[in-house]
Amino acid sequence: MRDEGDEKMAADRRTFLKLLGAGVGAAGLAPVSRAAEMLPRKARRVVVVGGGYGGTVAAKYVRMMDPSIEVVLVERNQQYFSCPFSNYYIGGLIPDMSPLTIGYARLAANHGIKFVQAEVTGIDPAAKVVVTAGGTIAYDRLILSPGVEFRLHEIEGYDDKTDQVMPHAWAAGKQTILLRQQLEAMKDGGTVIVSMPLVPYRCPLGPYERVTLIAHYLKRHKPRSKVFMLDANTEVTTMKPLFVKAWEEQYKGILEYVPAKRVTAVETGSRTLLVEGLEDHTADVVNFIPPQRAGAIAGKAGLVEAEGNWCPVDATTFESTLQKDIHVIGDSCNAWAMPKSGYSANSQAKVCATNVVALMNGKETVDLSGINVCYGAINDHESVSIAGVYRVSHDHIVAVPDSGGISPVDFSQTRLEHIYAESWLKNILLEMST
Repeated sequence: MRDEGDEKMAADRRTFLKLLGAGVGAAGLAPVSRAAEMLPRKARRVVVVGGGYGGTVAAKYVRMMDPSIEVVLVERNQQYFSCPFSNYYIGGLIPDMSPLTIGYARLAANHGIKFVQAEVTGIDPAAKVVVTAGGTIAYDRLILSPGVEFRLHEIEGYDDKTDQVMPHAWAAGKQTILLRQQLEAMKDGGTVIVSMPLVPYRCPLGPYERVTLIAHYLKRHKPRSKVFMLDANTEVTTMKPLFVKAWEEQYKGILEYVPAKRVTAVETGSRTLLVEGLEDHTADVVNFIPPQRAGAIAGKAGLVEAEGNWCPVDATTFESTLQKDIHVIGDSCNAWAMPKSGYSANSQAKVCATNVVALMNGKETVDLSGINVCYGAINDHESVSIAGVYRVSHDHIVAVPDSGGISPVDFSQTRLEHIYAESWLKNILLEMST
């Protein structure tokens, strides 16, 4: 479920052709432009790549705000599996993935969006076309919401078999199911390791929720087992003390937290993680979450900063500062204070769509007024949360002072917040799919 790519690849013509492969052909970009056009254009067109929390909402809102603009949503999968709340399935809170799964048929039909199921293999910013195996799709403006890919080249020993033995489960679907199956198959008395990368990565509090719900599963079904968390960081989120409190009160003796442990190599066959300093950790089940960067297609299109892993964008329009008429939202963009989360992608998508329509109609753009809420379950009936409000200041996205906040430290609202969390998931997936 991962893509291959390199964020350091330049957006020059020769690199672009190399990335597209021999099928594109000769020198220059002309062969890309002459490739078969999948959808002859009849109107101004916005192409959206990526059918997750950002892409679906961006496509929907462009059409809602200006039905005269043709919108094409390109997504390689027929269904979308939500990463937010996938820990519910891993930890046994839900029996299957159906509450986390949406399709695209209703969204397309309700809003006149043209849905194309295809793998995007390249983008030609000069010719303004998206390239797929089935042909090209021309655009006036392009919105990319490609999620993340993994920086596997940084992990010695990681190969194409590793995620089948030590699943990352950080792209929901088959990997999520595999991790759940491994936990179910593990003997009582076995050990589990959850290893998280250095920030930034998708969903800052996600690994903390995951190890908590795995501990919850072990406590209920395999009480002689133990789970260890190897955290490459010292501090990630202001919610960490809430999880530590839950671990001490509910999972003492089951969950052990080990900070500042960055994995540098893996031994797939033995399920072993090698930590800097030549320390190694082996377990029956290993959930290794690799370090991350912008989705592969962003790197191929020359949208990633030269010395970094993310896409620099204009804080108001989310237009790339490296390529004209291409906007990047969600996990792949550098959104300053906004965390990489599903709710952030949803907020960014709405503002981006508003400004894309404004730019295409010669109207004034509007600054971001964004919201993010992240929930983290600590058992099957209690959750904690963190919320933030964001705005543009001096061409950056900043947190609004004295806004948002975290759950009460006395856990007085955890049952209510669990209800809020499940309601949030149902409503946001409904918005994405209809």
